[in-house]
Parts: sequence; C-alpha cells; structure tokens
Amino acid sequence: MIPRIDAAALAQGDPAALDAMRIAATDVGFASVYNTALSAEDIQQSIDMYRAFFTLPDAEKAAVDMTKTGANRGWGAPATEQVDPDANPDFKQYFDCGLTLPDGHPLTEMSVYAPNQWPSRPIGFSDVISSYYEASLSVAMDVLRGVSQALGRPKDSFDAAFETPMALLRGNFYPTRPDWAGDKDFGIATHTDYGCLTLLATDGAPGLEVRKRGGGWIPVQAPVGEFVINFGEMLQFWTAGEVVATPHRVQGGKSERISIPLFFNPSHDTNVAPPGADQVISAGDHLSRRFEETYVHLQTV
Repeated sequence: MIPRIDAAALAQGDPAALDAMRIAATDVGFASVYNTALSAEDIQQSIDMYRAFFTLPDAEKAAVDMTKTGANRGWGAPATEQVDPDANPDFKQYFDCGLTLPDGHPLTEMSVYAPNQWPSRPIGFSDVISSYYEASLSVAMDVLRGVSQALGRPKDSFDAAFETPMALLRGNFYPTRPDWAGDKDFGIATHTDYGCLTLLATDGAPGLEVRKRGGGWIPVQAPVGEFVINFGEMLQFWTAGEVVATPHRVQGGKSERISIPLFFNPSHDTNVAPPGADQVISAGDHLSRRFEETYVHLQTV
C-alpha cells in the first residue's frame, strides 16, 4: 500500500506521519501527500494553463521548441523523449521550465540552468506557471525535510544542497492511447526518476502505474489538491540505498491526462555520493548524463 501522509503533520514531526514517510522512502518508493501550502485552486489554475498551451497548434508551440535551444527548456513534441531504450519514444508532449537566475549569472552557461522559454499564448502562462514553480519548491523542500527526519537525520540535513536547485517543472500532456500503439508504445515507458524527489500534481485522471516489488503494477491516482511523491536515482545513491527509487510508467488510456511533476534536485556542484565514499558524484553531471540519454535532441550517435 502507498502511504497517504498529512504534509502539515509531517512538517510538525508527528510520529505517525514520520513513520509513514519512512515506509514510503525506504520500502515503497512512493507516497501521496495532502494538506500542503498549495491549494486545489492553485493546482487547477496551472493544469488549465498547461491544457490551453497544449491545445495550441503545433506550429505555434514550435516557437518554444526545446530542440532549438539545446537544453531542456520549452516545448517537447511527441516522440522527443525516450526514457526506455528498449521502447519507442514516448508519445506524450510536455513543457519544461526551471530556476530563473539573474542576467549574467555564471550558472546560466550550464544547460541545467538554461533560461526559460515562454510562449506568447495563452495569456498569463508565464506568470501562473512561474508562481506555481516557486510555491512547489517550498512544498518539495518541506517534504524532503520530512524524509530527512524519517531517516533519523536532522530536519535540515539537505537544506544547504538546494541553494540554487536544478529543479525542473514539467507539464505533461498524455493523449488518449493511440490506435496504432503496440507493446513498445507508452505515454512514458517504464523508468525511475533521475533526481532526488518528485512532487507530482495531476488532473485526477488515471494512468500512472507503479511497479510492485514482487512484480505487477499498482495504479496510483490523486485528486487535484493532493500530490504523489516518489524518489529518484540520485537520492537512492546519495543515501547509500536507504531510500529506494521505484520504476513506474504511464501506458495511456481512454482519457487524456495532464500531470505536473516538479523534479526537485540539488545545486549543480552538490556531491551526492554515498556518505563516507571516496568518490565524488556531482549532481549536475549525473543529471546532464541522464538528460543526454533520454532527450532525443540531446542524444549523440
């Protein structure tokens, strides 16, 4: 069973909430959280903005096509991401944005801190999505602090690593499953997330499936106003395997679906090697390598 956790109780160090988070982090790899600082109305407004963008003509969305920027900012057309090399490219489309840094900041030379690419329509898109991005960073940090406490660590043990987070906000649009789809076609194929913690809002439609430890799949849904959270590869090796990254997928179904994951990742130069390890693993190097493996426009032959 995937734990359902009161985020406010978690932030207050409630023993039951911390125990549920410990199970989520070290055994299941997934949880849902509610009672956060982001309201259902805030989330719905962002869902509506993404839906309005994704229904624009492709020719208009192409003005912010990320294949032109060489970074993961802007619109990703269908079949431009391939998370499983043994499956076909994913048939979803998506829009990515990240941290806004001051003009001339040296980090903007790195692709993981590239400038955002905002469309001219729908009106107000950049304002709404930027506001949601900032609010979701705070929610994700609160959740990560709860994870830290659940692992028996100081509440703020991860805080210093997130001064300039490589946090990527994505709007996903999953169409109904195409008639042509076969065994290797997915909205997003089986994968584990690359980074630290993912905070996922959805429009409530079904689609997400989480792999069970003994095999098979568990469908996971959350209503607008709640979040699904899961843990990525980076946090798994950063905690020497104490936290687990669980495979999941979206096959696509009879209904369209919009989801909004925030991939909450630390600053570029953070050493995410296991405690006491002789090696240094840069968070930025890990993410850049994984992006190059899965974004089709960044792949090299």
